[in-house]
Amino acid sequence: MHRRHFLQLAAAVSANAATSDNAPSYRVVTPFTPSPNPGMPGPFPGNVVRVHAEKSIDAATEKVDAPTVREMMSRGMRSLTGAKNDRDAWARFFNSKDVVGIKLNCSGAPHVRSSPEVVGAIAEQLTALDIPARNIFLYERFPDQLKTIPYDRYVPAGVNIVAIEMSRGSILGYDPKTYVEVDFFGEDDTRSNMIRLVTERFTKIINVPNVKDHGAAGVTGCLKNIAYGDYSNVARSHQHAKTNTLTFIGTLANVEPLRSKTVLQVMDGLFGVWHGGPFAPKAKFRFYPKEIVFGTDPVAIDRLLIDIIENKRKAEGAISIWDRSMSNVKRGHAEDPNANQFIREPGHVEYAGKLGLGIYDMAKIRVTSLEV
Repeated sequence: MHRRHFLQLAAAVSANAATSDNAPSYRVVTPFTPSPNPGMPGPFPGNVVRVHAEKSIDAATEKVDAPTVREMMSRGMRSLTGAKNDRDAWARFFNSKDVVGIKLNCSGAPHVRSSPEVVGAIAEQLTALDIPARNIFLYERFPDQLKTIPYDRYVPAGVNIVAIEMSRGSILGYDPKTYVEVDFFGEDDTRSNMIRLVTERFTKIINVPNVKDHGAAGVTGCLKNIAYGDYSNVARSHQHAKTNTLTFIGTLANVEPLRSKTVLQVMDGLFGVWHGGPFAPKAKFRFYPKEIVFGTDPVAIDRLLIDIIENKRKAEGAISIWDRSMSNVKRGHAEDPNANQFIREPGHVEYAGKLGLGIYDMAKIRVTSLEV
């Protein structure tokens, strides 16, 4: 057995043992083994670069300043890699032969989403490495969310913009040979299949999540975007007050080839949602961190995200994302920051760390903060 694969299995057993006796029983089916790609947690475990720019976005109009975003991208990538110029920084991960998937997050569209200015800056750097535009894919699961954002105006001509489920529930875009099987609540369909583009086409993936709270997972960051965003049939993990996001998110993210191919995390923190995520029906629940966060370790970035959301909720007088009181699970949760739809599971980030996907311990996370 490949040593890394053995260690992943050992970590999975350890993590499962650390959860409650009621943890679901997962069956992972994949024909893929770990690849030479650095994958998650990548070459910079525990390293996070945060780049803040006050002029990156106007909170009153929500207008993003593209030149500032490009400078943030340059500073962040050079700091993360130690490279002297942009080309060398991006060449640390990509070359002209790669087929690159850029995993968007459009679930909060049109207001909170992977900003087209951020995505455009990424695509420009990839084409600067002589990666043909036809070998770059912006992708998201649902077309109704994706079409609300004019990504085509911001990326080089020829870049693919793809929705996986052209009709909701369609399975054609998913690989029947690569899946996680688990019965949560006695549902009819117990399989979640990985996206075909991930298994059959992409050589590398860039994950571009947002800064958001989430009614089931506590936060939506790198881990949830790359996990729930790359599989079919994932919403079944929630029912009534119960959510299985504690273990499901890390389990999905840990499956090959998704784990090996996801080589870079670029968290778009220009916008954020502190309650009601991902859809945030009220503008009052949106806020503007005005930062972009870079790394290869999704756990370390999401550990910081927990504090960002928790501190914002505390400042707004809202209950903690760690609150487990059934008395706070009630109707009207989307409108009331002191109500929950589910018992949230922000512990999914620590669980993913136990699977070997990254560093959770704040004492071991190294944060570089830059100002543009």
